[in-house]
Amino acid sequence: MKAVRNIRLCTKDCLCLFVCPTGATNTDDGQIDASKCLDACRACVDACPSGAISKVPFNFPPQQPKQEAVCAALRALLASKANQEAAMDAVIGSPASPVEAQLARALKESIRIVAEDMLRESGYMLPQSEQARAALRGMLESEQDADFPKDAAEELLRMLES
Repeated sequence: MKAVRNIRLCTKDCLCLFVCPTGATNTDDGQIDASKCLDACRACVDACPSGAISKVPFNFPPQQPKQEAVCAALRALLASKANQEAAMDAVIGSPASPVEAQLARALKESIRIVAEDMLRESGYMLPQSEQARAALRGMLESEQDADFPKDAAEELLRMLES
């Protein structure tokens, strides 16, 4: 496991610079040098007052196959989240008080984040990187089975490129 820093959380207190035994945290770009980071060391993680540093594995186990019952439950949960979002849209669009509309917007955003987290954690959400875009382009350019969701792949590619 190696240490990584979330720059968004970093408060630049830089205690990590003083406790790192190898100097892995002392980099010009603010990232931790993984080649210098010691697997068993947690000094920077424990010293960071903002919780911006954590240890992550570099080798993840292969994803387990998804059982149909689990997929069905996930689809039901996502449908529920979509219905909840629609209900919040109705509140936002109604002549509700400004406080109710503000709460509905916050709830809608929270519901969306929960749904995206469910998809990501279950392995169904693609990372929004150049590798994901290249993979989608490759799938669209190559021969696919008849049941390949070409329209969905094209729409996803458009969304990732915008």
